[in-house]
Amino acid sequence: MFHYLLHIDFDPDRRLQEQVREVLINAILNGIFAVDTPLPSCRCLASQLQVSRNTTALVFEHLVNEGYLISRPRSGYYLHPDYHLVTASCTEQPAPEHNGIAPDWGTRLKMNPSQQESLLKPAGWMNYRYPFIYGQPDTRQFPLASWRSTANWLHEGRREPGWVIDHIDQDVPLLIEQIRTRVLPKRGIVAAPDEILITLGSQNALYLLTRLLMSPTTRVGVENPCFREAINTFLLADTDIVPHPVDDEGIVLNESPCDYYYVTPGHQVPTGIMMSKARRTRLLEFAARQDAVIIEDDYDSESNFMLNPLPALKAIDRSERVIYVSSLSKALSPGLRLGFMVAAPELIDEARALRRLLYRHPPTNIQYQMAHFFSQGHYETHLRRYHDDSARRWDRLHQALQRYLPECSSLSGSEHANAFWLKTPDYINTQQLTWRAAHAGVLIEPGARHFLGDTPPDNFFRMGFHAINPDAIEPGVEVLQRQLAQMR
Repeated sequence: MFHYLLHIDFDPDRRLQEQVREVLINAILNGIFAVDTPLPSCRCLASQLQVSRNTTALVFEHLVNEGYLISRPRSGYYLHPDYHLVTASCTEQPAPEHNGIAPDWGTRLKMNPSQQESLLKPAGWMNYRYPFIYGQPDTRQFPLASWRSTANWLHEGRREPGWVIDHIDQDVPLLIEQIRTRVLPKRGIVAAPDEILITLGSQNALYLLTRLLMSPTTRVGVENPCFREAINTFLLADTDIVPHPVDDEGIVLNESPCDYYYVTPGHQVPTGIMMSKARRTRLLEFAARQDAVIIEDDYDSESNFMLNPLPALKAIDRSERVIYVSSLSKALSPGLRLGFMVAAPELIDEARALRRLLYRHPPTNIQYQMAHFFSQGHYETHLRRYHDDSARRWDRLHQALQRYLPECSSLSGSEHANAFWLKTPDYINTQQLTWRAAHAGVLIEPGARHFLGDTPPDNFFRMGFHAINPDAIEPGVEVLQRQLAQMR
């Protein structure tokens, strides 16, 4: 018998059977085990991995049932004949010879999205001691037990598994109904089912709108500073971007006519300003006079923890000039990538057809699971806890900033946003501050990349508070204060 050394660095948060199965599957598919040679016995493998014999026996039984192995009485477990070819194909082969000249991809590419100005977070942000970054959750707040119960509901054998069917271009009606009756009314919006489309996050909705509505002759009015990824999306159609400044009431309109206005009125990105009632009314009137359309990105509609937020622009629109996009997963888990769009049925029909050409529809199993998560009340329960936790975090960071960084001011009107937009004294370069702070274990986001123009101001930065441990907020601000002091 050959002796195979199989090693596992066991993860205490995962089931033992799952990890043993994973290493055996990898060994089978990579051709590690020889043909017609028995695999290690249950007893030997259990001894080698220091797990119970029952654990390895159950794994072997499952692999036999699923056709990876066969069991020979009084002999042991062997590779199933279907996997003999895997072993043979893994023998060393000479590298293929390439004849001719490879394509010059640089000349073939019609666009270079990688060259766009963007906001990137360090891949290992979770390893920093004080990650004041925006857009990442505290994973400990995820309602794992409730989410698991909805997964069990989805996979139970008594139900017809409708989620395994390709729905071509249709969404799950139950999720549409939950959005229509539970999500939109909180923003003052009344919509019919044919006015709602599920997307892979609000960013995906912006892409669909760009491909449907924009061209090189299109003028798009945007806030400045802005949500950079929205601008990058619009630029895929070579649109003419028209910046509008932002003050403590929101976007400041100029007389330059535009075809579309992209705004974030709930909490402006990145400043956190809530657009005033007067400014909202003026924007709607201005768009009507110009026969323009407003794209309202209400990205934090569910994560907004203000006690009495203003209704959405879409709610007070009487001429169907507002296209509303939002996210279902920002307050729950950004990794779920679920969002939605609300617009006139004619536009939704075309967006649905374009979506079909891209990826048909968002994964149906996730739509079903999210719909059940809503219907059982789990989502509302999570939101209440999320809002309470967000308010406490905001207060902690606000107090720490007042104590340690009083010279870094925030804009009036941005209270209780999901991040702090801060202005340092003019002589502080926040790109340098960000670099120094990161070396001290503090992650912040420099603000210059949010601005449009050739000479953006370099004395702004943003601090989030959801990714960091609440007890680390004040010590982290104190560390940042020391770095700032050394730059004076």
